[in-house]
Amino acid sequence: MIIKMIVYIISGLGAGIGTGLAGLSAAAVISPMLITFLGFDAYEAVGIALASDVLASGISAYTYGKNKNLDIKNGLVMLVSVLAFTLVGSRVAALVPNSTMGGFSVFMTTFLGIRFIVKPVMRTGQGQADKTRRRKTAESVLCGILIGFICGFIGAGGGMMLLFVLTGVLGYELKMAVGTSVFIMTFTALTGALSHFAIGGKPDFFALAVCVLATLAGARGSAVFANKATPEKQNRVTGIVLTALGTAMILVKFVF
Repeated sequence: MIIKMIVYIISGLGAGIGTGLAGLSAAAVISPMLITFLGFDAYEAVGIALASDVLASGISAYTYGKNKNLDIKNGLVMLVSVLAFTLVGSRVAALVPNSTMGGFSVFMTTFLGIRFIVKPVMRTGQGQADKTRRRKTAESVLCGILIGFICGFIGAGGGMMLLFVLTGVLGYELKMAVGTSVFIMTFTALTGALSHFAIGGKPDFFALAVCVLATLAGARGSAVFANKATPEKQNRVTGIVLTALGTAMILVKFVF
């Protein structure tokens, strides 16, 4: 029980830090931790991770909003298509073998960490300002379809893709992109979690409660820090946390 508690807390805190700093989905950390260290069923682990994402993303969005780093109006356009395809992804995930989902999550966590360290997401150029509103809306819908499917299917990568889209496609500044990303993820995580539990049954309630509380604590603290930190520091700290967690899981899964 002590070992389980430690894994729940570490995975929750790590997920919360990633959510508050860079708008990453908690499933990028929690689900592979539960699968790798405790042998959780992959589908149940993703459900717990998505449920942990709800309050963590919500408190992060609130914190970014207080600091005027949240664009609700434009975020709603992408939210609609993301929500619809989160359900589709969740349904498809129920048909995928455990090993496929688990292995993908482990390597994705490490990749995200290295990506933040090697090539930080910084302020984009101003070329996106020349795009028409219609084109931006179309891009938001199409990208939302892909992001929603990934959020529902595995959770890992959804937040990162949102960040890429908001900065690289729509031209958002980093903090505004993270704030808008966690706002969207509050609803995608809720939809994905409810769908997972409806399809896969009741989760381990003790694991769910501890992960939710730990993720919430990590998200709140890191979101406060992120709104005061420079973009460079945001990327570096997030990259170190995710790389360390991902490397540990790969060693346990494939070496020991």
